[in-house]
Amino acid sequence: MAIEPVDPMGRPAGGWRLRLYRVIYESDTPAGRLFDKVIVAAILVSVAVVMADSVRAWNVRHRSAFEIVEWFFTLLFTVEYIARVTAVDRPLRYARSFFGIVDLLAVLPTYLALVVPELHSLIDVRILRLLRIFRIFRLTEYVAEYQVMGEALIASRRKILVFLFAVIMVALILGTLLYVVEGPEHGFNDIPTAVYWAITTITTVGFGDITPKTDVGRFIASVMMLIGWGTLAVPTGIVTAEMTVRRHARPPLSPRACTQCGSEGYGPEAKFCQQCGTPLPSVTAPRVNADAAGARLD
Repeated sequence: MAIEPVDPMGRPAGGWRLRLYRVIYESDTPAGRLFDKVIVAAILVSVAVVMADSVRAWNVRHRSAFEIVEWFFTLLFTVEYIARVTAVDRPLRYARSFFGIVDLLAVLPTYLALVVPELHSLIDVRILRLLRIFRIFRLTEYVAEYQVMGEALIASRRKILVFLFAVIMVALILGTLLYVVEGPEHGFNDIPTAVYWAITTITTVGFGDITPKTDVGRFIASVMMLIGWGTLAVPTGIVTAEMTVRRHARPPLSPRACTQCGSEGYGPEAKFCQQCGTPLPSVTAPRVNADAAGARLD
């Protein structure tokens, strides 16, 4: 007897809702992949329309066209939202989920602006549609890379926090020092203003709204610029090192096939066959300890 994969939203037992569920939520099927790609394309185009609509000259010239296109995408995403809610057995759980809230925010501002014109400024929240692009990571060919990047970021979080704390301490100390050296007569009216200048200098942003005037202040600024120049690469190096370690710690695995129906192309993250629901064979490839892999890299 085939075992159905467990979905926290509730996978329908059969009928048209199961067919709809497979198209919307299961990206391992041709219809599911096509659905995801169409939605992603619609998201990108709709976000481009929102950005173009914010340009005043274009808004005045093409206002009617922008409104028609926006209502088209709003209705499209509304139908998609209703379909997602209908296709699961636990619609409230989906509605309260992260992507459920994002899906709702993708269409709600347009309706609110129609009912209450004073809320028209909220229509710019439509840019949150871009968050829905992360659904593309459900596609099989992206899952492994997404997991490696996510694991590397999680494993690096303490190192990055320590690094950020060190940068903040440098900004506080040198910013306070520059406040003492320059003083209010040169634009450094208080310590928070000096720290703001220090942060813009370390990050190499350099707005130029506040600049040191004394020789000592310029020397301190030069030191901070050099610190900032060497600082930018540190977080990238931390994450890259973790990704390299995990690449070596988890050898590439060949796609698996279902032993029941022969469906192929399942990656190491898949547990059930999307066609018949049969549990997939376990991954038997050897796993290398991450610490050992890191030692080899050293």
